[in-house]
Amino acid sequence: MKATLIVIQNEADHAQAKALIGQLMLSEKPEDQARLAAQAQLVEAYERARWPRRSPSIPDLLAYLMDQNGLSRSDLVPLLGTPSRVSEVLGGKRELSMTMVKRLRERFRISADLLISTHKPRKRLAA
Repeated sequence: MKATLIVIQNEADHAQAKALIGQLMLSEKPEDQARLAAQAQLVEAYERARWPRRSPSIPDLLAYLMDQNGLSRSDLVPLLGTPSRVSEVLGGKRELSMTMVKRLRERFRISADLLISTHKPRKRLAA
């Protein structure tokens, strides 16, 4: 028996493939389960290529953590040092130091990998 899979090249193919997965999930036949696994891998590959994951920027991550924990900018001063440092970090003008990373990691119990930016901070314009 030949099994047909949908090769995904556009949004219409993607929608059709997801519908097929929904149908195959209802089957208990071994051949359908194998087809389900293969089609799911094709969908995953398409979605990873179409919508690659990106790490959030440090300002976006900190804004999220502040929102989720009901914190204000002033609550970050003990973690980042001074009110001006908080403004610079949240404005994307300053990277986190290792001390800041350690404090934030301990406070929010998140991976340091999320806090170590691979992006350079924005350059300040001369006044």
